[in-house]
Amino acid sequence: MFRSRRLPRALCVASALALSWGACANAASSGGSGFELRGPELVMEVTRGDTTLPAAQVPSLLAGDKVSLHLPKSEDPDDKLRDFLFVAAFLRGAVNPPPDDWIATGQGWKDKEKDNTLQLTVPEGAQQMVVLMVPRTQGAQGVLEDAVQGKPGEFVRAGGELYEASLDHARLETFMASIRAQGDRNPEALRKVAPVLASSLGMRLQADCLDKVLEEQAACLIEGRGALVLSDVHTSSLADTLAGAPTDLALQLSATPQAGSGSYSAYIGVARDIARLFGAFNNPQFDYLPALTERRADRLALRLNTAPSFTKPKSVLVVGMPSVEADVLPRLRSTHTAPICAAQGHVLLPVEGAPLVYASDFAHAMALRITASDGRTVDVPVSARADRGGYVFDARAIPATFSGSLRAHLHGNWGFAPFEGPDFTLQRPGPGAWHSVGDNGTLVVGRDSVAVLAGSAPACVSAITLTGGGSRRSLEWEVKDTERLAVTVPLEGARPGPVQLALHLQGEADPVALTLESRAEASRIDTLLVHEGDSEARLSGQRLDQVRALALGDLTLEPGELQRRDGRDVLTFALDSAGMPKAGSTLEARIALADGRVQTLPVTVAPPRPDAQVLSRSVRMPEPAQGTRPLELTSDELLPAGGELVFSLQAAGGQNLGRDTVVEVALAGTAETVRLGVGSGLMPSSPGVLIARLDTGALAPGSFGPLRFRLVANGVAGRWQDLARLVRLPAIDEVACAKGKDATCTLEGRNLFLVAAVAQGADFAGARSVPPGFTGERLEVPAPGAEGLYLRLRDDGEAVARLRPDGA
Repeated sequence: MFRSRRLPRALCVASALALSWGACANAASSGGSGFELRGPELVMEVTRGDTTLPAAQVPSLLAGDKVSLHLPKSEDPDDKLRDFLFVAAFLRGAVNPPPDDWIATGQGWKDKEKDNTLQLTVPEGAQQMVVLMVPRTQGAQGVLEDAVQGKPGEFVRAGGELYEASLDHARLETFMASIRAQGDRNPEALRKVAPVLASSLGMRLQADCLDKVLEEQAACLIEGRGALVLSDVHTSSLADTLAGAPTDLALQLSATPQAGSGSYSAYIGVARDIARLFGAFNNPQFDYLPALTERRADRLALRLNTAPSFTKPKSVLVVGMPSVEADVLPRLRSTHTAPICAAQGHVLLPVEGAPLVYASDFAHAMALRITASDGRTVDVPVSARADRGGYVFDARAIPATFSGSLRAHLHGNWGFAPFEGPDFTLQRPGPGAWHSVGDNGTLVVGRDSVAVLAGSAPACVSAITLTGGGSRRSLEWEVKDTERLAVTVPLEGARPGPVQLALHLQGEADPVALTLESRAEASRIDTLLVHEGDSEARLSGQRLDQVRALALGDLTLEPGELQRRDGRDVLTFALDSAGMPKAGSTLEARIALADGRVQTLPVTVAPPRPDAQVLSRSVRMPEPAQGTRPLELTSDELLPAGGELVFSLQAAGGQNLGRDTVVEVALAGTAETVRLGVGSGLMPSSPGVLIARLDTGALAPGSFGPLRFRLVANGVAGRWQDLARLVRLPAIDEVACAKGKDATCTLEGRNLFLVAAVAQGADFAGARSVPPGFTGERLEVPAPGAEGLYLRLRDDGEAVARLRPDGA
């Protein structure tokens, strides 16, 4: 149901195949099906300069363009599809009626070209073009011309929205046609293809249909030709219910006509708007009906919501045409930065950002310009494949002499304008032997070793196997760059000696054989580091997996975690710091190895690691954006993203926090740190006390979670300690409540997915939950209490923000 206030256009959504205007608004009287009726066709060509394009390739018009428009001839003498009067009008704004010479009329039933064909020139200053079609009627020409000149604003809006709606209709038709075709050819692949189609065409779908048995998935995805209406008017997300169907299928209608991003689609409430706009024009002679267009070459095939009337009142078909503006090129971008193998078959160039490259012919003459290392180039034709998520070309079109790494650039035309797409790196196997890089040709037995291999087209390696002893084992590898890959060779329990690898390349019949050497590596002890007060000792060196025990003074320690850092092994030993001598004391460490040997090492106990405790803290909330309501956090342990934390640190007993002291702050579980030093976030307050100022803008965008800090002095890092819990806040615009005893309230804002629940009180009794992944800008919430509303934040299950009442 629609409420009395003006609603966002996203609240009335067309069905997957067509728009049912009867279900979209009370203002439309017809309750018929969507735009599924076939109407007449128009033949349209546009000439700009020396280039002529069919209608399907023209996204927009420019002043000076030559437009040819007529109804196609039919072999059937009884065919009445030409029996229409059509009026083409150029419009220049809502309050500026077009002059007489901006309106032209054609008579489709006439045989002479001068009568049935309009040869138009887009006039300077025109902003929109619209076509009206009516069955042959005496006096219709003057009535339609008077209507256009009398209220041009209605036709400006109707023409623009019908044109946009036609483009969205094309996306939907492409999606549904692909679903049907895939379901017929290979139902088992539908679960994989449907999400790719939805992403390519700018759509979003629930997984319910894909959970059904194979035979029912395709039918479920295209079931329900009625209208999709949001169940809640306070949300502009598209979690809509398909009326009468067991699944949700929603469109992410966020595409502009040409580029594929931006405003809400005009495929929302078109029939409602047309019925309202043209209601005043309807009379005993004529009713106005909207028509969508399907573009096929030079044909504009009309799709109608209601069968036109050929008796009084006769139907006037309103057809939206391309707007008069400079071509808006899509922002097509690559979704794959690594090299792509182009050795055989049909190669995929994954792209995103422009759904209409799949659903229209606006992007035409598309090709991939491939440049070899010697500068030679070749253009290879490509085709857009929505079911694969990008452009596809045949690898056989690349000359055989093009090998190794190749530069590739996607280009073509968007309408009349040159269109430059993203760049790619292609690879094809070529001459040149594969070899190991540096010292990586020598592997170490007893562990997993990594060998770096270099050769032609690493992206074309399809498998690497370890051979020998009559058995084969598949190995894991990673492409490092255009020439190298790193392969992990498991040599646990292996003996030293040659290691045979086989590299299988796409397009090559025989694998490449490569021999590496493996050797046993003896343990090497470098250092043993022990700080006064530490709870662990750290031994560094090589092959520390051979260490079995460590005797330090009177203590015998068992080995703990073994890590690989900066090309060295680091082995930790847990110890009781209470029994350790003070800093400066010298001990002898005895390291027992697996082969029975014992190595000794002198150790001097290092001074305590720098340490401090937090004395106090204060949080500065981020300034709310203009027009938004401020939020309060209910715990001083919470730090809002965009805010600032000021905290004071006092050094542990006997330590001094000098000017060389650094405070490192990091999110728990991450390696990236923010370093605060004197003059850059740190300020000495008194001996042993520092004031630290942390701006959350220094953290990675989108960060949230527990923050930790540690001190670093003279290159020695202290222990990590808890500092605060970083949370992200939504932007709240307003809370509006309808009047009445049982009236509900609506919270409006942005980034509402950061909220997990909203409640009237701090105990969250009767809280309203927010589903994960929510993308809307409106929530139905309880009425604010005396203290306002409480919002539980999704970043932290215990984090709560308070929205004070208006005026508080």
